Amino acid sequence: MPPVPPETTIVVVDDEDSNLVSLRKIFQKEGLRPLTAASAQEALELCRQHRVDVVLTDLMMPQMSGIDLLKALRTVAPDAEVVVMTAYGTIETAVEAMREGAYDFVEKPLKRMQIVKTVRKAAERHALVAENRTLRKELNALRRSSGPRSIVGSSPSLRHALDVASQAAPSSATVLILGESGTGKELLARYVHEASGREGAFVGVNLAALPETIVESELFGHEKGAFTGAVSRREGRIGQAAGGTLFLDEIGELSPAVQVKLLRVLQEGEYEPLGGNTRRADFRLVAATNRDLRAAVDAGEFREDLYYRLNVIAITSPPLRDRRDDIPLLVDHFLDVYCRKNGRPRLGITAAALDKLIAYDWPGNVRELENVVERAVVLAKNSVLGEEDLPTTVTAAEGRGDLMSFPVGTPLSEIERRVIQRTLAHTGGDKQLAAQLLGISARTIYRKVGADGSRASHREPGA
Repeated sequence: MPPVPPETTIVVVDDEDSNLVSLRKIFQKEGLRPLTAASAQEALELCRQHRVDVVLTDLMMPQMSGIDLLKALRTVAPDAEVVVMTAYGTIETAVEAMREGAYDFVEKPLKRMQIVKTVRKAAERHALVAENRTLRKELNALRRSSGPRSIVGSSPSLRHALDVASQAAPSSATVLILGESGTGKELLARYVHEASGREGAFVGVNLAALPETIVESELFGHEKGAFTGAVSRREGRIGQAAGGTLFLDEIGELSPAVQVKLLRVLQEGEYEPLGGNTRRADFRLVAATNRDLRAAVDAGEFREDLYYRLNVIAITSPPLRDRRDDIPLLVDHFLDVYCRKNGRPRLGITAAALDKLIAYDWPGNVRELENVVERAVVLAKNSVLGEEDLPTTVTAAEGRGDLMSFPVGTPLSEIERRVIQRTLAHTGGDKQLAAQLLGISARTIYRKVGADGSRASHREPGA
């Protein structure tokens, strides 16, 4: 943890003057800046006038108790850490204070070493949280200045998904991302978050990967002692996403009980940690699924009211077989990534190998393509990937004659020649028909590929 800064301010609240005098002297000797208040109302006024790091308050006070002060501080000084003092030492009192957000508690009569240690730890936590908040704001400002991260591809189906995401991002509307596994739904969710301008974090949860018994605790958090094994308070993912975006992947896997609680959050903006009190929720929800939620509703497996709450703005992440034009770009991107990761010189790829990748239907979508390229990079023996470097599941797929591919950097003259040759093969060698299909003159075909369809070594007469 960072050291306690010298300007650390402590507000000490107690209705007994002798305690205030004693604690003021202790904290002054520790190099801290103590401010004292004889009532909760005075403490609130001090917190309005000064930047306060820690509030040390007695629990039992007239007019306004320490618990009431703790609640009021959420509005007046929400960043301040609170340590409570109690002479009664009951577990119930301590648990209530912790549920309301107190950092820790100490029992009276106070021991100097204990109170100093506890307050210092609270001040250190305050400094750490403040530092993290500053770094997060700087990072988000940097991200916003450079725009949302790019998603590789330019196919019409992907452009449509990104257009909808860009329009939806600045709003607070819930977004539901639909699509098969491996199509990049989380990337699309991050794109929405980074284009939204929200300063909070992007917090993702794969619900299918969590045991059903802990999903509720993961989402909503829990207080110390809320259940067997809950030895400390834990902030849930909803709390972690405050001011940011909560991404719930595989939302269709939620149990009926948790569906009810999530619906309440979306309807009322409130939630309850296990063993805790009601809290306000401040996050933007983006959910994703590869299931047909409408069919799940009809089958009684998913709440219809929750479905409509989620399906405000739906975006479909297209499967790779519907955006084959993007495969050369994706291959080039993954070659860059995995050549660097594995310390290899930048590898190329043959046109034949690229054609095989384009022809394959990719049931695992972009994730499967990424794995294939990574495998090829690791096992390649030459500087250029060929068909022999691809798995047989890919090379055995039948090619599509209506598609062509070119490695990045292929000269335009070579691209033109190959397109003309493929079109001539399609027209059975009829140059006039090929010229009409390509929108060029027959003379251009002679000039580019020659009379027999091979590369021209000389100009045809009249060309």
